[in-house]
Amino acid sequence: MSQQQPSDEPTDSTTLDDATDDPDPETETDAEAALDERTTLAARVELLQEENQRLRQAFASARRAEYRRAAIGLAVVGALAVLGAVVFSTVRTVLLALGATGLFAAVISYYLTPERFVSATVGEYVYSAAVTDHDQLVAELGLQDARLYVPTATTGDQSARLFVPEHREYSLPDEDELDSLFVITENTRQRGVAFAPTGAALFRESRQAVSGDIATAPNTLCDQLADATVEVFELAASVTTDVDPADGRASIGIDDSAYGDIDRFDHPIASLFATGLAVVLETPIAVDTTTGDDRAEFIVTCRWDPEEQ
Repeated sequence: MSQQQPSDEPTDSTTLDDATDDPDPETETDAEAALDERTTLAARVELLQEENQRLRQAFASARRAEYRRAAIGLAVVGALAVLGAVVFSTVRTVLLALGATGLFAAVISYYLTPERFVSATVGEYVYSAAVTDHDQLVAELGLQDARLYVPTATTGDQSARLFVPEHREYSLPDEDELDSLFVITENTRQRGVAFAPTGAALFRESRQAVSGDIATAPNTLCDQLADATVEVFELAASVTTDVDPADGRASIGIDDSAYGDIDRFDHPIASLFATGLAVVLETPIAVDTTTGDDRAEFIVTCRWDPEEQ
């Protein structure tokens, strides 16, 4: 019998094992490149976060410095008025009053400088999310397009509720029924959904901001709310009003809204005017918003029954 001589050539399995153990230079290069890219991106993200934080702090510091400069200016004016009162005796009373007002305003401006500033963009994001939920709820329940701000007096606090009826031919439910989100009554024409309007809190703040008492006449009230919208809340660049009490109509022209398009659900500006009119006139207010013309970007029309005032 012949004996098989061992061969020096490697078997196929040995060759495969050796091939498996050998690293692929191209694979290693790709992995290293991907790792370097991730490291670079992470470093850029961290750098952008630091820069964003620095800009926020710089913006807040700039705003605080602006308030501080205003306080110093008021203090200087007040001090000059007081010194002038000593020199000019004929107008001493007026100068003393002016000086006291300037010094008081300086103290208020200095110590009540806000420490945190929230941009309008952040508020727009929050409002947009709430609008999406409201629109989806209204659509899924098959509610009507009518928007009625109904005055209420829950727990003695004058306010309003935004009622969206279920049926085209609707009637307003009783005030206590509006306390619930879902208004379900025996009378099917009174069924719908009642929301807390965004303008309720704004109207309460505007009552504190206006000089004197809140007006009871619709035209004067709308002027006060327009001033609060622009000067106090800074919700718009300009607001114009056109009121016809005999017809039960108030048209509000709005330019450069801080919270985007006014024709969205319960927009803060439209809600402020509708809530204010509902509370003061003690009557339901129907609201309709349309795109404006050359006079204003948007027109908010509030209507009520003048005979129910």
